[in-house]
Amino acid sequence: MRKRLKKFRLWLSRKSHLTLGAVGGAMILLLCFNEETSISRNMEYAATIKQLNADIKAYRDSAAYFRRHREALTTDVSNLEHLARERYHMQRPTEDVFLLSGAEDDTEPAP
Repeated sequence: MRKRLKKFRLWLSRKSHLTLGAVGGAMILLLCFNEETSISRNMEYAATIKQLNADIKAYRDSAAYFRRHREALTTDVSNLEHLARERYHMQRPTEDVFLLSGAEDDTEPAP
């Protein structure tokens, strides 16, 4: 019996890479197919993070645009007057305003 145990230990020490491989394989399978740490979930998270970063960049760009626009309106009176005339159809008391409808009208989509 002692001789068999000695032979088994010798065989096991020679084939220790098999045990290491089995443990490593089990760890990889656990990481790949575990609910919380699966590769597919990590890929979903990475895609979500990428989309959110793109959204953040777009929102920062639009915020910068509106910040510049607001700054231009507060510093220059002619810009404010231009905006009031075009967007809100305002006029001076001595002016007549003509509104043209057609291709320049932004309210209706083109057919």
